[in-house]
Amino acid sequence: MKLQLQIKMNEALFIRNPESSELGKKILKHSVQLIYKSGFETFTFKKLAEDIGTTEAGIYRYFENKHKLLIYLTAWYWGWLEFQISFHTNNIKKPTEKLKRIIKLLATAVEDDEKTSYLNESLLHQIIISEGSKAYLTKQVEEDNKKHFFKPYKDLCAAIGIIISECSPKYKYPKSLASTIIEMAHFQNFFMNNLPSLTDFGNKKEESEIIDFLNDLVFTSLKKI
Repeated sequence: MKLQLQIKMNEALFIRNPESSELGKKILKHSVQLIYKSGFETFTFKKLAEDIGTTEAGIYRYFENKHKLLIYLTAWYWGWLEFQISFHTNNIKKPTEKLKRIIKLLATAVEDDEKTSYLNESLLHQIIISEGSKAYLTKQVEEDNKKHFFKPYKDLCAAIGIIISECSPKYKYPKSLASTIIEMAHFQNFFMNNLPSLTDFGNKKEESEIIDFLNDLVFTSLKKI
């Protein structure tokens, strides 16, 4: 029997907890597949219902709208990623080695986690890269922020920021650098695969190039202090 990883979610994001039923888990699983395949703009609850074999009304019993569903998926991913970072850096003593491991995790393709059979982290990672910013680049971002919808992302940045401060206690911008590392890893991945002229990686599609770039960016900044 597989152990299921539980990520604590903000209850204001859903009407009914999707992880509490088989239909709810299908909603999560198939929404990831559909958004990955066709993009968030063309994704609708009608298409999702048809894909699952249920009704739109059934989906609306779990989520108020597709934007709340996207925030749920991104928040879940950030919580999962923070767990992965904690797990993979737990036995590392040197903060610089921790930071290098984090950069590698952020810039490397994600493999599907068997502990969460209803969510494909590999596909979700690609959604985060191409669609994740749509969760907060909205007119209602301040209202959503007051409801703590973005807390998992903030917690992740804070955790990375603490390690940056351990590497260089006098560095003044640890949280800014933490969020920059995350976003840069995603943007460079997207550019490398879709708009290669915006990178120095051409059509190599090698994650090691992004890792080297981020290490150079981060540790050059920290060495200046």
